[in-house]
Amino acid sequence: MTYAPTVSATVRALHRSSEYTFAKEACPSLDLIAGIGVDGDVHAGAAVRHRSRVERDPSQPNLRQVHLFDGELLDMLASEGFDLSPGVLGENVTTSGLDALSLPTGTLLRIGADALLALTGVRNPCVQIEARFPGLLKRMVHRDDKGELVRLTGAMAVVVQAGTIHEGDRIAVQLPPGTPQILQLV
Repeated sequence: MTYAPTVSATVRALHRSSEYTFAKEACPSLDLIAGIGVDGDVHAGAAVRHRSRVERDPSQPNLRQVHLFDGELLDMLASEGFDLSPGVLGENVTTSGLDALSLPTGTLLRIGADALLALTGVRNPCVQIEARFPGLLKRMVHRDDKGELVRLTGAMAVVVQAGTIHEGDRIAVQLPPGTPQILQLV
């Protein structure tokens, strides 16, 4: 397989939390475990780990092992007056130069030398965003000029191949074969 870097996509920041907290703590590197997620993160597991999904059906596969958020989007929202910094929205990987929300389901992301992620969907925003940052949820989920629903809540992925990722690692992209499928809520 060949992976093409997107412009100069890189890892801006990395985060994890061993407890259910909204924000995640900064880390210089993360160990990714195939089929599980981020080692040491509360959301790691083969079956769903997000509390609302566990309540519905704890046997569902975990399609939300790794949360990615575009750094440029974070910067834009911060420039609009929201007190945001990497990790504060609960993401594991803050990127630079990668518009993950524009990529189709199944896109592979090679991060660093070994880690391989597959995009599974878009983060379903929760009311905690609004409680913590008044007005932000309406900004992150809105309708564009054409009436289309826009979600700026980050992309979710599963770990296909294990590896350790570091701040500054390059991110290479491989689009899936066939007709692209737009990322849906997971």
